[in-house]
Amino acid sequence: MTIGFTKVQLGSLPNRYPLTAITSVIPGFAPLIFPPPCPAPKSAGHLSARPNMSAQPSTQPTYIIGHKNPDADAICSALSYAAFKEASGQKGFIPARCGNSNARIDAILNRFGASLPQFVGDVIPRIEDIMHRDPYKVSVDDTCARALELLDLHDVRALPVVGHDGRLEGYVSIFSLGDYFIPKPKRATSMRKVTSSINAIIRSIGGTEVIAYDAETVDELYVRVAAMELESFGKSATVEGIPNNKSVIVVGDRTDVHLRAIEMGVRIIIVTGGHRMKAEVLERAKAAKVSVAYADTDSATTAWAVRAATLVGGLVQRDAFTFKPQEKLSVARRRIVQNPALICHVVDEDGHLLGVFTKTDIINPPRAKLVLVDHNELSQAVDGAAEVEITEVVDHHRLGNAPTHQPILFINRPLGSTCSIVADMFRTADLKPTPQIAGLMMCGIISDTLLLQSPTTTPLDADLLQWLSRVADADVRALADMIFNAGSVLSSLSPAAAVRADCKLYKEGDRRFSVSQVEELGFTNFWKCEDALLEALEKYRMENGLNFSCLLVTDIDTQSSLFLIRGDAEIVQAITYPQKRPPDIFDLPGIVSRKKQLMPYLASLLGSANESE
Repeated sequence: MTIGFTKVQLGSLPNRYPLTAITSVIPGFAPLIFPPPCPAPKSAGHLSARPNMSAQPSTQPTYIIGHKNPDADAICSALSYAAFKEASGQKGFIPARCGNSNARIDAILNRFGASLPQFVGDVIPRIEDIMHRDPYKVSVDDTCARALELLDLHDVRALPVVGHDGRLEGYVSIFSLGDYFIPKPKRATSMRKVTSSINAIIRSIGGTEVIAYDAETVDELYVRVAAMELESFGKSATVEGIPNNKSVIVVGDRTDVHLRAIEMGVRIIIVTGGHRMKAEVLERAKAAKVSVAYADTDSATTAWAVRAATLVGGLVQRDAFTFKPQEKLSVARRRIVQNPALICHVVDEDGHLLGVFTKTDIINPPRAKLVLVDHNELSQAVDGAAEVEITEVVDHHRLGNAPTHQPILFINRPLGSTCSIVADMFRTADLKPTPQIAGLMMCGIISDTLLLQSPTTTPLDADLLQWLSRVADADVRALADMIFNAGSVLSSLSPAAAVRADCKLYKEGDRRFSVSQVEELGFTNFWKCEDALLEALEKYRMENGLNFSCLLVTDIDTQSSLFLIRGDAEIVQAITYPQKRPPDIFDLPGIVSRKKQLMPYLASLLGSANESE
């Protein structure tokens, strides 16, 4: 008789058998869910927005990070504020940086035995941040039973299929499996067909191997349930053109059928219902090299399980939707918006499966958390900061912050350095920093205030510096000598690198511009490379699409600066300071602070220029 697909047969199955996946999963099409991904290394310089996923969301680390092209205050305040968070019982804060170190920073860190903060090149959300690593998957040699087991157990709709080498072959879905198990009625033989091996069939039915010949060979076989009179047995196969040696006979305790099947030379006889083949009949099967297996389930259940032994490799859908782990989510969103894919696969350059994700993952991605120190403008922040969550700002510069979705802690004080703000937080909270952290904060204050000589310096900066000196047991003058003698930026870096070393981007009205600063002991090194510095400024301006670019070269000894500018002719002509070397090098006596002296001056020039337009 033909295998039946009645509700009585299906509903009577115990839950441990793969067939329940067909009866329960195909009608329901449950939402796609994946296992918790395992943490994996990220590519250098990119910050993962989601280190792991679990049933209970884990606490996301928050990165305390300074501005691009970090100076000593940016690095030292990141390290010090992370230490303050730890000392005050706040966990999960990690100091970070988004630029390279320099000789001055290295000297400071070496002096106090501290390490550079973690490098974070960008926090732009990428596929690797949302993908689920180590997903449920099947290989081309797995059976449909295994696929159905995973689909049912984990309530998923699709599974990646990988080859022997781990490369992605495609995927199987509940839809393709449904089409296989419930084909169109006119395809009678399709309802019997199973492409598998003897061993795979025995595993699929949860049976016991008795005799197995050529058990690993994969072949195209056909299931036949012997539930008719003996005279009719075999006729249906003849009518349908099914070769006897391709037949899988599912039968109960019917010795007459056992003997007839052995005589016909079928591929395997599966005795169901917990019954056993008689010893003398079993000997005949051995002589005829007919495989035999036992199953505890009834014939209908066993027949379904045999069909579930079909290897997944023959059902693979090859139109897998693939992505690379470094692909930006903004790009991926555009790719998947019109694609009906159930599952998106993440592969490496060689096609190996790395993970999976769904449309839900990409619509609601996790976002990294940042605390900005020593800056508050997005133009100076790590790339991608606008796309993640900024939870705090600790700064001493002008306001240029972007709007936030939620209220945040925003500390902006008119002090000489961000390290001064952090030091005052320690002291106000009656928390004593370690000598190492106290020393780092000293260096941040000394560097940013030019040893309390900058016009940004306040009495509180001086007071905090003395307090920190006692805690760190470090001499202020000795630290200053170490910092400012740590190496000339102009002699140790190329002109292009010197322009970028401490560079900040600004926007006033419709004009975008950059202001860099280097601090030297005298101008001797500057005059050796002024032309190259001007060329580097112009190149930087062009590369970044700026209206103009400036460089402030400050002599710490004389507390004066030289000012280089390239770009907007209207702004250059409006500068009222004396020219040191026409037309683009100016003498700025007494000007040492970019923040408190130069920026207000430039803002006034830009304001006048805007009014005249």
